[in-house]
Amino acid sequence: MSVILNEPEPSAQSTADGEEQGASASLKQYLERKNLVLQFLNADLSLQHLQHHRNTAELLNKCSFYLDIEPKYVNMRDRNRVSHRTDILRIIDLCQLQRMKKVGKNQIEINLSLLTSLLEELERGREELSRYVETCDMVTFLSRWDLIMQRMSKLSKFMEKLLSLQVAGKLYVKHQLVFPFEVGISPNIKLSLLTKTPLIFDRKESFARKDWAKLKWFSENQESHLEQYELYMKLLTNGSPTDVGYSRLQTVTSNTCVIRRLQPARSYEFVIRRTDAHMLVFQKWQDSITLETTHDDAEGADGSSCASEG
Repeated sequence: MSVILNEPEPSAQSTADGEEQGASASLKQYLERKNLVLQFLNADLSLQHLQHHRNTAELLNKCSFYLDIEPKYVNMRDRNRVSHRTDILRIIDLCQLQRMKKVGKNQIEINLSLLTSLLEELERGREELSRYVETCDMVTFLSRWDLIMQRMSKLSKFMEKLLSLQVAGKLYVKHQLVFPFEVGISPNIKLSLLTKTPLIFDRKESFARKDWAKLKWFSENQESHLEQYELYMKLLTNGSPTDVGYSRLQTVTSNTCVIRRLQPARSYEFVIRRTDAHMLVFQKWQDSITLETTHDDAEGADGSSCASEG
């Protein structure tokens, strides 16, 4: 006679315990992964960091970019074999120089455009990850985890690229730039892109009186050494045929200037720029300020303490 042994069926209690353990493990995994996303949002993609990168990008868009040549001087021998220290710009092919400036300009425009695009991608990525955290339930969040991880990885690469592009003075130049020479030697010439922060008028220290105005400017990084500047002045007209305007340009070797022989009760526009335009590669912004002279000079000092006068 055969005996049939029935295996015991799992009790309802053990089934419930297994489901509870599974739910507990899923909840733990959900909380851990959600915390990873929150850490990423609060660190690399925090609103403060993104605003900082936005400010840096805006500053770079106002900067001036120049070709920097090294070395500045080379030793050259004349026909009598006498060595002379020669300015490198005197032996450079000027046509090649212009071509290299165009290459640098194109690279800068690409970099600045890429900076804007990367910032937009990071901002969109932050919004997307925030929606996953704020709106997805546990099951949906866990089911999309691979997609979330891919997005975070891509955003991290975007951030690395952004940081590499926004370091002032170290914008990437794709090619090694070397000039041809007509002389008998070919020194090892290296070119790089040099960034100079914009010149900005000091709105608190710049003012006008009856027939003169004082202008003061500075750069964003508070450069200690003074350069040579060009201050452009223009009398603004009201558009009538009888109102004749005029303008003038003067060179200044200080960061302040007093402009005299102005007309009372008129508006003047001033623009400040650097004078080293021969090596300028790219510039799309210059600061300007409009000042209006007064009817009388009762409220002003004589301005004699200013460094340079027009």
